[in-house]
Amino acid sequence: MFKQRGFTLLEAIVSLVIITSVGMALFNWINSNLAILQRVQFSQQRIEATRNALVFMTQVNPAEKMRGKETLGTYEIVWQSQVIEPPKEGVSTTKDMSLFEVGLYDTVVTINLKNSVLNQFTLRQVGYKQIHKFEYLF
Repeated sequence: MFKQRGFTLLEAIVSLVIITSVGMALFNWINSNLAILQRVQFSQQRIEATRNALVFMTQVNPAEKMRGKETLGTYEIVWQSQVIEPPKEGVSTTKDMSLFEVGLYDTVVTINLKNSVLNQFTLRQVGYKQIHKFEYLF
């Protein structure tokens, strides 16, 4: 009987095709995972910037500063407010005259990163100005 040693050319070609197919499938899987990871990192960066901008905007009074620009780390926050409800003299919870005039504003906030827009959203805010002084009756 004839004893065969080693691979035939056909067996070598078949094994190379199988290895190549597995390698290509593995490469495509790694490539798609890297693309997904990049999108997740971008989303995380966008969420972080949006949270920072929201915290910053709680300190902005649109009745006093309707538009502005501020740099927070690598982000630039730009805002523009528009009056929805014109300012009116406020009333206290006991229906007495308030010290403040209050109005309602829509503020468009844009977050820029390296001269490109990272996120943009609209924030509804109350603006206020002190128009009366508190007087002691003692």
